[in-house]
Amino acid sequence: MSSDLGMRRRRAVWRASHRGTKEMDYLLGRFAEQAVDSMNSGEISVLERLIEMQDPEIELSVYEGYSLGDKDLDTLIALIREFHDFPGARH
Repeated sequence: MSSDLGMRRRRAVWRASHRGTKEMDYLLGRFAEQAVDSMNSGEISVLERLIEMQDPEIELSVYEGYSLGDKDLDTLIALIREFHDFPGARH
């Protein structure tokens, strides 16, 4: 079970860092590199769902604070915004 979790963590970091745009690679990749080791299976599932989304949706949420319509995804976006010290991010 733990090796499966380790594989999911490594895959999530790689996918978050290789999205195709430098901005998203940086925003999601840096966050994932720092946070993924402390994430449990459920939290990694939320990160995996976010990674599956299209960049424009994620960008609006990260840059502008728009809701993705899902409490878990919005919580993750808030953590990403806080990690990168975006204006209005919670502390």
